[in-house]
Amino acid sequence: MTAVAERTQVPTAPGLPVRFRWAASDTLTITRRNLMVWMRVPAYLVFTVIQPVMFVLMFRYVFGGAIPVNVPGGYVNFLMPGIIGQTAAFATFGTAIALAMELKKGVIDRLRSMPMARSAVLAGRLVADTGRMLVTILIIIGVGYAVGFRFTNGFAAAVGMVVLAIVFGVAVCCISAYTGLAIGDEESVQAFGMIWLFPITFLSSAFVPIATMPGWLQAFANNQPVTYVIDTMRALALGGPVEANLWKSVAWLAGIFIVFLPLAVRAYRRAS
Repeated sequence: MTAVAERTQVPTAPGLPVRFRWAASDTLTITRRNLMVWMRVPAYLVFTVIQPVMFVLMFRYVFGGAIPVNVPGGYVNFLMPGIIGQTAAFATFGTAIALAMELKKGVIDRLRSMPMARSAVLAGRLVADTGRMLVTILIIIGVGYAVGFRFTNGFAAAVGMVVLAIVFGVAVCCISAYTGLAIGDEESVQAFGMIWLFPITFLSSAFVPIATMPGWLQAFANNQPVTYVIDTMRALALGGPVEANLWKSVAWLAGIFIVFLPLAVRAYRRAS
């Protein structure tokens, strides 16, 4: 109400600093609204965490003994950067489904009719999902430490790995936001997410060395963004050459933002 009253008292078009302050305030309001789901439905957080924890335990204790890797600390150290990257990507299911549900229920139409920044709905969703993603990743790292994973390249590199995972997750969030608004049906959005997210994460270096794959599949696995991101995260966590894969990761992530962020904004403007 204060922000609305303040806006009605401005007799002329506000300047850029004022509009930026209003947009930031509106974004924080929408972020708070989205995060309220966690406090009111704690089972949502539990179910968000259960899947990656199951992946950690299954790959660590069921498949780990059958997958030889040349990594200090054994398979669990090879596995965890892949699980963390996959967790960041899979956390974006919530972005697409939530936007599709709000679009279908008319919530987005009501928000767009209010005197608020047009960017706040998408920005607030991305900020909230980034926070949810960070909490989930930290929990998964804790589970990883419980089953034998260790960072061996120092604290700063470990923080860098988490930051890269978050940036990767936010990039995938932009894709999910676009698909959620463009498709507009939560069941269809969930099915579509399974179709493209599962292959691109499993056909990468996340869980097995690419050299163990058939030759025709190695060509794809070696040259896709998930592999570059996971290899960079693994090098940051365990030590090893970082620069080449880091620049390729940055290029891919920048490309995703450049393509899908405008598409998400356009889908939001056209959504009804």
